[in-house]
Amino acid sequence: MSIDTSRRHVLLFAFATAATAATPVSALAQASSYPNKPIRIVVPFPVGGIADTFSRTIGIKLSETWGQPVVVENKTGAGGNIGAEVVAKSPADGYTLVMGNIGSHAVNVSLFKSIPFDPIKDFAPIAHVLDADGLLVVHPSVKANSVREIIELARAQPGKLSYASGGLGTTSHLAGELFKSIAKVDIVHVPYKGNAPAISDLLGGQTQLSFATMPTVLPHVKAGKLRAIASIGPVRTVALPDTPTVSESGLPGFEVSNWIGLFAPAGTPPDIVSKLNAEVQKIMSSPDVQKRLEAEGARFIATTPAQFASFQKEELVKWAKIIKDANIKAE
Repeated sequence: MSIDTSRRHVLLFAFATAATAATPVSALAQASSYPNKPIRIVVPFPVGGIADTFSRTIGIKLSETWGQPVVVENKTGAGGNIGAEVVAKSPADGYTLVMGNIGSHAVNVSLFKSIPFDPIKDFAPIAHVLDADGLLVVHPSVKANSVREIIELARAQPGKLSYASGGLGTTSHLAGELFKSIAKVDIVHVPYKGNAPAISDLLGGQTQLSFATMPTVLPHVKAGKLRAIASIGPVRTVALPDTPTVSESGLPGFEVSNWIGLFAPAGTPPDIVSKLNAEVQKIMSSPDVQKRLEAEGARFIATTPAQFASFQKEELVKWAKIIKDANIKAE
């Protein structure tokens, strides 16, 4: 090798070394040092709800493990859109996360005329945190003890039965529309401003049935004031193990997952996403959290980020069709 050739190789190596030093820190290096400052979890829903309480549980345990503060911040409004937008437009560095749900990250894009973010393109799914169980319940005056009997009753009296929901576009509303679509029945939707007034009128007999969250109706079921017909999720609920699902009761294809999950802004380094996913898995699988989930009528769903992303896309497509077919529009 000539002296000139040797000198050229040395110079090329020097330039390459300098270029490497000048490039931004790699995703791997970011992940190894992550986190080195406080993390913020934005909750687009009110304080005290299941998304809020489990965000705080995760935040406390992450802080204990990593030695960095984790701040939970509630930014409510527009069905979760306001809080989700904040995170969609935040730096993709793993320090600003959002606890989204079926509404903010699957339903709203079809429900609202427009939203200020893309629920798929603007986020990196981290972990499917939980599914909150729900029940199809009826007032004791309804002469039906099974899903098949409700369908028969509805077909015999089109437009006579009504179901109460917590509001337009809520899970309790969409579950009713899915039921109507699959069962091909005419049941009247009666929306309320929240779950509490909806269940209050159901207890009073002003409406006949509801597709409600477990904590909202389970005490009334146990007191005999409402009758549980079926679980609306993919599996039976631990709280009422003898109560079948709607799907196994003669309406295959009916599944409603009232889910919440953790997201980061799109472009967040995959190693950071994986690191967060691993910690969330540990937290949600711990015995104390499992006990709390059972008390809430909820279940942890263990997924990889890729599996959660696939689930989110399936949910978006599923509810887009139901919303379009039922001509549901946000007020």
